[in-house]
Amino acid sequence: MLHMIMGNADTLMLSQYSDVAVAAVGVSNQLLAVIIVMFGFIATGTSILVAQHLGAGEDENANRFAVVSLFANVIFGLILSLILVFFSETLLRMMNLPPELMDNGVTYLQIVGGFSFIQALIMTIGAILRSHGFTKDAMYVTIGMNIFNIIGNYLFIFGAFSFPELGVTGVAYVTVVSRTIGVIVLLFLLYKRVNGILPFTFLRSFPKYEIKALLKIGIPSAGEHLAYNTSQVVIVYFIAMIGTEAITTKVYTQNIMMFILLFSVAIGQGTQILVGHQVGANKMEVAYLRCIRSLKIALSVSTGMAIIFYLLSDLIFSIFTSNEDIIKVGSLLLLLTIILEPGRAFNLVVINSLRAAGDVKFPVYMGILSMWGVAVTVSYTIGIYFGMGLIGIWIAFILDEWLRGLLMLWRWRGRKWQQMSFVNHTEKEEKALHGIK
Repeated sequence: MLHMIMGNADTLMLSQYSDVAVAAVGVSNQLLAVIIVMFGFIATGTSILVAQHLGAGEDENANRFAVVSLFANVIFGLILSLILVFFSETLLRMMNLPPELMDNGVTYLQIVGGFSFIQALIMTIGAILRSHGFTKDAMYVTIGMNIFNIIGNYLFIFGAFSFPELGVTGVAYVTVVSRTIGVIVLLFLLYKRVNGILPFTFLRSFPKYEIKALLKIGIPSAGEHLAYNTSQVVIVYFIAMIGTEAITTKVYTQNIMMFILLFSVAIGQGTQILVGHQVGANKMEVAYLRCIRSLKIALSVSTGMAIIFYLLSDLIFSIFTSNEDIIKVGSLLLLLTIILEPGRAFNLVVINSLRAAGDVKFPVYMGILSMWGVAVTVSYTIGIYFGMGLIGIWIAFILDEWLRGLLMLWRWRGRKWQQMSFVNHTEKEEKALHGIK
């Protein structure tokens, strides 16, 4: 929720400055979301491997994976940051960004994207801390980042207290500085939580096994996220064909929807850690039931929150904008969200459970098929070709989420994941039988 507030604070405060600025930053953030997915493939592998080895009582192996993932994501993050700095305008032109938004979009993407390797570190450290059970640490750090971000935005967007009025540039710099402070604090907390036992000397020789294991989980997981985010980029391209107002409506609506889906995101992340520990400990039936219970909770909460946000939609949208057309269309989109969010809950909970158990390829294959075969295709067909606009695009989102969600539940109930653990239980049982530690 705090990470989402951070993004919404930027949107809300920029909305008082310029709707054009909101649209430019919204499209830039769609590209940055793709980059964050690229960082996430290491972080996802880290979270699952650390959780399974901790569940199996193999703390030393868990710490090795933590060190390797930190090193790998820093290198990867620096490469992607440089790409965003030098190719920002080219990427935004590919997104069909309107000319009036280009200057603000390039500025934001170069500054925030140029330091995106910091976000890579934040994600990796957060994954390690959560797998160890220290879920509050990242929350407290994010509270501090939010406070700094809001104060900084106020000072530099509007030029309060004689500070320079920098608009989008100010938002970008404040975002980078708040993340930098956050990663410094997280590094300290990580060192403290693992009692200083992080075997960095292990990196003197190339960690072939650890890298291979991280990639085995991470690449398929990233493939699924990448398929989703690239499909979203294409859909934003379609929305840009409708006009700047449609982009702004989409940005405001999805920022509001984040507060609905965050409950399913949180339940999914918590379930992933628990299932990872239980699979590592060879408690397969406990893991199976944990996912089903979590799914029931997520379905109930997400549906309830979607109804509440729809009933308050006019009031919520009026905080962001006074444009009656944006408020009217946005409210209709939130009505459709009541149907969309339960479908998304299936994906957020069950896919995380499948990954935690080691079943990482099936969600990717089904995800690519549905996201591109349904979401993108139907978005263009009924949203653009038949002229239904954003309403048609939201219908495409609903069909995609429900199709994938039901397929994931079918896979979980099939229990093939029970033979896919990354911990060798047979070897451990044989050692225990012969009294070997």
